[in-house]
Amino acid sequence: MRAPRRPAWTATLTWKAAVFIAVMCCALAALLGVLVHVSVTGQTVSDSRDKAMARLTEVTGLYEAGEPLPRFAGVDPPGLPASLRALAARGERGTMVTEYEGRPTMWAAGPADGRALAVRLDYTQSAETIDALDRSILGSSVLAIGATLLVGVFAVTRVTRRLHLTAQVARRISAGDLDARVDDPRTKDPSRPQDEVATVSGALDTMASSLQRKLQTEQRFTADVAHELRTPLTGLSAAAELLPEGRPSELVRDRVRAMRGLTEDLLEISRLDARTETVDLAVHELGPLAERVVRASGTDTEVRVVRDATVETDRRRVERVLGNLVANAHKHGAPPVVVTVDGPVVSVRDHGPGYPAYLLESGPQRFRTESGGKGHGLGLTIAVGQAGVIGAELVFATAPDGGAEARLRLPEYVHLAAAESEE
Repeated sequence: MRAPRRPAWTATLTWKAAVFIAVMCCALAALLGVLVHVSVTGQTVSDSRDKAMARLTEVTGLYEAGEPLPRFAGVDPPGLPASLRALAARGERGTMVTEYEGRPTMWAAGPADGRALAVRLDYTQSAETIDALDRSILGSSVLAIGATLLVGVFAVTRVTRRLHLTAQVARRISAGDLDARVDDPRTKDPSRPQDEVATVSGALDTMASSLQRKLQTEQRFTADVAHELRTPLTGLSAAAELLPEGRPSELVRDRVRAMRGLTEDLLEISRLDARTETVDLAVHELGPLAERVVRASGTDTEVRVVRDATVETDRRRVERVLGNLVANAHKHGAPPVVVTVDGPVVSVRDHGPGYPAYLLESGPQRFRTESGGKGHGLGLTIAVGQAGVIGAELVFATAPDGGAEARLRLPEYVHLAAAESEE
């Protein structure tokens, strides 16, 4: 039988710090309480013992003088502990605390003609003093533990709150928001002492700034290269069209078209990375839009409209996404390729080996393919970027019976009249 899983909050730093503080406070309070109890009890018992032995000395003088003994003294009195009686019979003197007539009593006994001469001293007040001290120690320990725990949890919570903020910023950076910063005020003033959390926050901000500069430099370089290639490629394309017909001319034109396509893809990715794209929203029927994309692709692709839907989106960008998905399915997959419209969801399915594992785990990566076909891994990258621009969700998966399947979920348009009638 498996042990029950602990709640997630028990793994937090606040919980661990609270348990540690509570345990340490309890241990310290117990240690101090025991020390105080032992010290005060020892002192109280010592004072009572000295008082009892002093009275025993006085009573011994009266006994030897033949004078009557006081009420609290006697020879072999009833209630005298047997061990103390045996001690006196051996000719020694001693004391002991026991119960006598329901009250704490301090006994002192010594030898008297082979018997035990003993005195008793009421020990009630001393016992009550020790009990009151123990209650005070317990109460003050509880208050001290509670106050220390509250202060400790408050202090730890301030630290964990800063750690949570740092982790949140780190997640935003990993999601692509390179402008996210912790901006811990302790890192802005060099003369101000910094704790470990501030050091981590400052290191994260420095790393994000460095990463942002490098990515922006790469994006500018890619955009500049693609832009500079545009003009010579245009001239090269025009020159290729003037070549006489033949196999060499066909190969040149094919390579020029491939280079122009790659250049346009790089420019589009640069615009997506710069987040400067604007959206032209309009209302469209999704079924006819998908059919138009398939016709424009010139491929043998089947279109199935299970349930048509009206969506509010940018038609050009949706066509770009679906066109890239259909082209990728034919290039890296296997027929038949089927485009299915089911409400606001469009799926593109092929019957090939499916998407590679790295793509299913972390999404498409530029200039990386594992299917052995032609391509630079830019088509799916552009599809993901354009889907993000129009607020759509693009998911890559493996179909239950094999093959790759990409599902694009678009925001569905709700007619105002229909919404009011439903209400």
